[in-house]
Amino acid sequence: MRFDRRLITHFEWLLPLLALAVSGLGVMTVYSATHEPDLQGPSSLALRQLTWLAAGCVGMLAALLFDYRRIERSAYIIYVVMVLAVLAVPLFGRVGGGSRRWLTFGPVSIQPSEFMKLGMVIVLARYFSRTSGVRLGLRDALLPLVMMAVPAAAVLVQPDLGSASMIGIVSITMLMMGGVRLRWFALLASPIVIAAPLLWGHLKVYQQQRILTFINPDLDPLGAGYHVTQSKIAVGSGMLWGKGFLQGTQNHLNFLPEQHTDFIFSVFAEEWGFIGAIVLVALYLALVLRGIVIAGRARDRFGMLMALGITSTVFWSAVINVGMTTGLMPVVGIPLPFFSYGGSSLLCLLVGIGLMMNLSMRRSFF
Repeated sequence: MRFDRRLITHFEWLLPLLALAVSGLGVMTVYSATHEPDLQGPSSLALRQLTWLAAGCVGMLAALLFDYRRIERSAYIIYVVMVLAVLAVPLFGRVGGGSRRWLTFGPVSIQPSEFMKLGMVIVLARYFSRTSGVRLGLRDALLPLVMMAVPAAAVLVQPDLGSASMIGIVSITMLMMGGVRLRWFALLASPIVIAAPLLWGHLKVYQQQRILTFINPDLDPLGAGYHVTQSKIAVGSGMLWGKGFLQGTQNHLNFLPEQHTDFIFSVFAEEWGFIGAIVLVALYLALVLRGIVIAGRARDRFGMLMALGITSTVFWSAVINVGMTTGLMPVVGIPLPFFSYGGSSLLCLLVGIGLMMNLSMRRSFF
């Protein structure tokens, strides 16, 4: 394979720098969230996250070695492989934390639902790249909705409400960007609203409690509402400048639940305060805006939709995670992108960044 030297002159620097800046802060916060004063050196989770960051960088660079348009030709194959991986979890997956979400390959555990999000972006970008892109009707939305429903239902059974929700949110976003008219979304949402009482009975008890607690935070302050209450205390106690690195009391006194995954933003805000939180949010905003710029410069519809889909994954994950840790949204178990502990999520996101870099670097000469 011949390397085109023009790629060097068009190398996309800003996007990976932003992603790596957030990822670096994430590794640092995972270290703080899992730090034990009596332990010499970093925790095993912090070392694993650093290892996954290195693997993600390799994946990001590997995504530059081929023309991204090759993915378009293999989009449906990628989708089928991802769906099969998700469906294999109940049969061969590893149980952890009361759910079965991971496939184990020797010392490495992979969470297929994370890669399913990228697979949905790719296959829907391929599907809508073959449409007119304007005033699409219900017929054009049926196949994408079926492609979304199959993996979302399989992930929900694991159970993993957060990942299932993200697959649905990203897919609906892709439908909107693909050109499906807004009035059809109201029509499609009607059966869900009508079936809500039936769906409620199929939720796990803890999932029902999370929703009820969001509606009324005082319903169970020492039970389901405890997590959000402690999270808001941690965010508020950081005040303007924060308590300092490794000095967060809510974190190290174990008042915060899942402090290295779902509630890692609370750890960061407690240690670095309002200023630190604003800097982190600004990094996410810059990353999203850069993704939109790259999508706007794309020379083909597939590249534009793929870039917008990857960007929307980062945007919605960040908005929902910050919202749930500050009590503005119900707790649904969605990690903070590039930041929360989780190897599959970090690897998949960095590969997505690599694909967007690929698109940006090839925009001027094909």
